[in-house]
Amino acid sequence: MALSVILKDEVASFNARRSLLAVLLVIGATWGMSLFLPEDPADLGAFSLIPAFFLIIYIFITRRILEALTLASLMGFMLASKGSDDSLLSIFSETLLDVMMSEDIAWLFIVCGLMGSIITLIERAGGAVAFGNWVAKTAKTKRGTLMWTWVLGLILFVDDYLNSLTLGSCMAPVTDKFKVSREYLSYVVSSTAAPVCVLVPITTWSIFCSRLLESNGWAPEGEGLLYFIKTIPYNYYGWTATFLVPLVVMGVVPLFGPMRKAERRVAEGGPLAPPGSEKIDIRGGVRMIIPENPRILNFIIPMVILIGATIYFDLDMQIGVLVTVGYMFIAYLAQNLMSAEDFSDITLQGIKNMILPLMLMVLAFLFAEVNAVIGFTAYVIDSASQLMTPALMPLIIFLVLAVTEFITGTNWGMYIIALPIVIPLSMQVGGSTTLAVSAVLSAGVLGSHVCFYSDCTILTSPATGCNNFNHAFTQMPLGLLAGVFAAIGFLIAGFVVG
Repeated sequence: MALSVILKDEVASFNARRSLLAVLLVIGATWGMSLFLPEDPADLGAFSLIPAFFLIIYIFITRRILEALTLASLMGFMLASKGSDDSLLSIFSETLLDVMMSEDIAWLFIVCGLMGSIITLIERAGGAVAFGNWVAKTAKTKRGTLMWTWVLGLILFVDDYLNSLTLGSCMAPVTDKFKVSREYLSYVVSSTAAPVCVLVPITTWSIFCSRLLESNGWAPEGEGLLYFIKTIPYNYYGWTATFLVPLVVMGVVPLFGPMRKAERRVAEGGPLAPPGSEKIDIRGGVRMIIPENPRILNFIIPMVILIGATIYFDLDMQIGVLVTVGYMFIAYLAQNLMSAEDFSDITLQGIKNMILPLMLMVLAFLFAEVNAVIGFTAYVIDSASQLMTPALMPLIIFLVLAVTEFITGTNWGMYIIALPIVIPLSMQVGGSTTLAVSAVLSAGVLGSHVCFYSDCTILTSPATGCNNFNHAFTQMPLGLLAGVFAAIGFLIAGFVVG
């Protein structure tokens, strides 16, 4: 019997006892192996790859991402706790608390939670229905609707979270009318999120990266944004991923692999969303009472305020969502669309709909944290640096860090670790630092784009109503196709520019 059939049967006929036994065996083997490893986590070397390999294999076998991240993190802490005076559970608990109390996680809970509220409020006010009706009149074909999704994604360039959550949730009802699989919609939405953010100098990504370029000594103080702009022409993955979408939608590049199967499922009368998607759908599977005459302004004005406030307050999206919720409270009550009590209930419902995605992000951050402790990223970069020449350096950096980001799932976290290593390395090797930095930025987007538990995947999935595994699995071949073109770009640029 083929391995794929065995794995499919295992997923379909899940046996709790067999699963528990397998988990205990893996954890036991990890504990036994840790007894013979160096006490200093920095000296683990190739053994730091073990949790990453386990994570990827476990996800493909079980398709249970929440469980996979928990177990892989536990394995990593087993390796990290060897030389510590604290117990494994103490280290695990303390690190989890540190992650939960970090500024990044607090920001995510505020911003993503309230984005869930904004989307739910817009739906209840009828703004989403009115917007969908307008798009349906403008784009009267399946391709037209998907092209509209792509164009609107380019317009919502300020932040990838804003893009994924807003665009996905508002376009899903529209594309449903044209029998577009949720996997296909997820791909279009995701491809206009992070890939676009690294190509525009006025985004949360550009500001963050600019500061890193200054702090790591490549850009002079106050000139980080100018140096970020230098990387834009060479951010080959951002360009290829963004402009591959219209080629796919128009049929120039035909659908293939699992995405083609997803579209065939819908065409043959199957469900729009793959099994299990209802658990993560931001709409919560609840049909709301919509006003008789929904107004598109109840969608457009909150979006304009959200984008405008975010830009006005130095690209601070937290202030942007707070201002938007405040406006919606005044506007929706003034229109008698809902009472103050209804507004509170709907706001809380929107936050509840984001709980599962937020928990996935917490576990992804936890896994990234333990990978940093055991030196996973540093080991991979150090190993790859031995193969570098000035001409091959951009290609090697792109490929190695794309794999690293695919495993760790935190693009900005990877930038924090990789740029302090790559910038001086490029100077030491004698290659182009601009190309090297561009390769790092491109790698972060590629890895995030196809990762099962990256923030990009986790937030696109609930917005479009497509479970994480199927979204990432169907998108992966198209993401890798864009990655191939990007790799060719870095290879050529390495010899021409570097």
